[in-house]
Amino acid sequence: MSEDLRLELIATARRMAECGINRGTSGNLSVRHGEGFYITPTGMEYAALEVDDIAWMPIGGNGAAQGRRKPSSEWRFHHDLYATRPEAQAVLHAHSTFAISLACLRSGIPPFHYMIALFGGDTVRCADYATFGTQELSDAALQAMQDRSACLLANHGLLVFGKDLQQALDHAIELEGLCEQYWRACQLGQPVLLSKKEMAVVLEKFGSYGQQNQLT
Repeated sequence: MSEDLRLELIATARRMAECGINRGTSGNLSVRHGEGFYITPTGMEYAALEVDDIAWMPIGGNGAAQGRRKPSSEWRFHHDLYATRPEAQAVLHAHSTFAISLACLRSGIPPFHYMIALFGGDTVRCADYATFGTQELSDAALQAMQDRSACLLANHGLLVFGKDLQQALDHAIELEGLCEQYWRACQLGQPVLLSKKEMAVVLEKFGSYGQQNQLT
């Protein structure tokens, strides 16, 4: 089971590049497993990854990372999301072009489109800047993701979590798409934003969005 999960992690990491949301050795991906999580190693091309390259880290600080490779330098916000958000089963961080463009303006995404609600609120926030790999960055990310499943990281990139690896990747692709759409709309003028009331209706509908209940 653990080998299958690590293989799925590697396959999903490779798809990040195929989908255009990551390049080279940037970004990182993890999945919850037992009392800890598997995470991609630091500084390795995803195409070269093997099962034994995937590190396992405990949640709660009891013990060191296990495996032949060092975990991603960004392991802290992965760990802290798993420790505080039980619904987080997979965490993805990417340096995608349009997310970075907005993050370098230190701008979140307002409710210009109803799909913002996919991430749990009427905005996607941008976390305060902190040096990569630090506890300060993790703290800023968790604050920006309060009641949300995604955020931008100032001058850095995007961060999302999902119920599994596939959903985490889907959410990252959707967020990058929204970043591009908002960026393009701003080139033409000031986008018309949905009101809190309009977004509240969408958020309520998203409570059952995508559920394939049998029709009666």
